[in-house]
Amino acid sequence: MIIAYLYCLAPAPAQEIAVLKYKGGGDWYANPTALPNLIRFCNENAGTTIDEKPETVEVGSSSIFQYPFLHMTGHGNVVFSDEEAENLRTYLYSGGFLHIDDNYGMAPYLKKALTKAFPDKELVELDREHPIFNQLFKFPDGLPKIHEHDGKRPQALGIFHENRLILLFTTESDLGDGWEDPSVHNDPEEVRKKALQMGANIIAYAFKN
Repeated sequence: MIIAYLYCLAPAPAQEIAVLKYKGGGDWYANPTALPNLIRFCNENAGTTIDEKPETVEVGSSSIFQYPFLHMTGHGNVVFSDEEAENLRTYLYSGGFLHIDDNYGMAPYLKKALTKAFPDKELVELDREHPIFNQLFKFPDGLPKIHEHDGKRPQALGIFHENRLILLFTTESDLGDGWEDPSVHNDPEEVRKKALQMGANIIAYAFKN
């Protein structure tokens, strides 16, 4: 009885998520304070127990299978080898989730790389009724615009497998900049809050599905 009682009081084991490192010259390491800040926000507001220091894993590594959630960002080129493309596809088909946040300039390169990983699938736009916009926080208009660069509307694009969203690509939004330390971009607090809330929705959705 005492052992069972103590077990109930034991803290839940920490979950882990990782940044995806890729080749091609793009800055996979962009926004270094973004993911730790998002993790902290989720742990404080969403009931998660995620390790506040995200790991870094390479696309072709078997280590990606240790993490239920991978995050990828950058401004430039993205290249997957055949082996990396296969590894990423296997990871996602096996239950993993990848969120890619375009830090402006990544989209054309990424779409080419994804064609190698998913030759029979296309990115499709999520409508505003998708559950990812109604997890912990409500976004009735869909993906929020965090930073304005070229006047285009924000888009949440996804790849589905067996009716499950396995990959989310957020573009023309710049969520990651909104997650960074306040001193980096001097965003108003309401803008940062909106970015962090949308990020928390993404993590909550990924962990549930």
